[in-house]
Amino acid sequence: MTDTLRVPARSAADGPDPARRGWTVVLAGLGALLCSLDVVVVATALPALRADFGAGLSDLEWTISAYNLVFACLTLTGAALGDRFGRRRMYVVGLAVFTAASAAAALSGGPGPLIAARMAQGAGAAVLLPLTLTLISEAFPAEKRGVAIGVWGGVTGLGVAAGPVLGGAVTEGLSWQWIFWLNVPVGLVMIPLSATRLRESRGPRPQLDIVGLVLAAVGLTGLAWAPVRAPQAGWGSAEVICAFVVGVVFLAAFVAWERRARYPMLPLGHFRRRGFTTANAVSFLLYGSLLGALFMITQLFQTGLGYSPLEAGGRILVWNAMPLVVAPVAGALADRFGNRPFMLGGLLLQATGLGLLAWRVEPGVGYGELVVPLIVAGIGISLVFPSVANAVTQSVPRGEEGVAAGVSNALRELGGVFGVAVAAIVFTTAGGYGSPTAFVDGCGPALWVSAGVAAVGAAVAACAPGRTGG
Repeated sequence: MTDTLRVPARSAADGPDPARRGWTVVLAGLGALLCSLDVVVVATALPALRADFGAGLSDLEWTISAYNLVFACLTLTGAALGDRFGRRRMYVVGLAVFTAASAAAALSGGPGPLIAARMAQGAGAAVLLPLTLTLISEAFPAEKRGVAIGVWGGVTGLGVAAGPVLGGAVTEGLSWQWIFWLNVPVGLVMIPLSATRLRESRGPRPQLDIVGLVLAAVGLTGLAWAPVRAPQAGWGSAEVICAFVVGVVFLAAFVAWERRARYPMLPLGHFRRRGFTTANAVSFLLYGSLLGALFMITQLFQTGLGYSPLEAGGRILVWNAMPLVVAPVAGALADRFGNRPFMLGGLLLQATGLGLLAWRVEPGVGYGELVVPLIVAGIGISLVFPSVANAVTQSVPRGEEGVAAGVSNALRELGGVFGVAVAAIVFTTAGGYGSPTAFVDGCGPALWVSAGVAAVGAAVAACAPGRTGG
């Protein structure tokens, strides 16, 4: 019997017919939507979780960071599994894991089971998200890829935009459990469609780099664990110091192993490409700024300013809805003018918007004073989403897009973990949950730090190659 999974993939120029390309954009976009939605959908439910479970700041931080931590540590694994066993096949597996974990999260009876389910969701997303970019890159030739990735960026932005609103509406109208139940029917519909409508393809490595997978996972876990635990254990504690040391040692071992592995999971030569290195650094800093700010802003509107979950989600929409309008246009323009102007300009706008927001945050501030800063920051992230994804996939040879996407997603989720951890540390140093005034006192400095992270990202983006650079 012919094994269709072993048929060599056609080149993208000869690739899928328009209908199959359409299905690829839709299904890959929905996968990206699910993954991005669950990064932020919990945000507006945090006060409800705190009241329902009696959860502290650490539990709330882990509810968001557990997903991002596992996502970051396993996303290279997800990309490698797709290259080895088939991207369509592993995409379906990732959907199944994500759907089952969503049901487990909905059934959670306390912070511990919820955090465990969020970790399982992160494992499913680690397979899904890097393959969304790979599937699109495989389906479209380079000259048309920017538009497709722009649509992908807009859909990803939809997840970011809809997350706080959907989380607030569901938490207020039903219960927080339903923010996870909603994933289940979507996943159950997508699984058979993905299995039948997507075209199978594989990456250039015929063997799985097991040693590399273990070393990378342990190293990234150590580096991510330390800042998440630092607010509770202390930066000078044995736990935090050991986590940093383990992370550094295992990542150094990973680099040494990859230099001599026959089929390396991460060809280190990619990092000699300025476009690849700067794009990944930009991704790390963008998501550090974005998720750190989101962690604080969703709570600011409820705990600090007294809005309901739905009212808070609706007011945040002017920030997070911008990618729906701007990202597809930015992706198309990046094909024409290059990615650097959009990465640089977007991060400058993100830094400016968050800085203005931090400046205006004070007890009793009216929503009207926060709208313009939120819009400015929203336009900023909209410019960066598609251009950084485009820069990553364009900076490596054809066939390596899966590896490139895996690295980019690992670093961006790791950036999100660091961003939330740093925001939480600054918040607890300057304020707390004792009163709305105490919360606002801590929120302002935390937002200034998130603005600073975006400004550093802009400096890195300025070092990216021009349109014809390498």
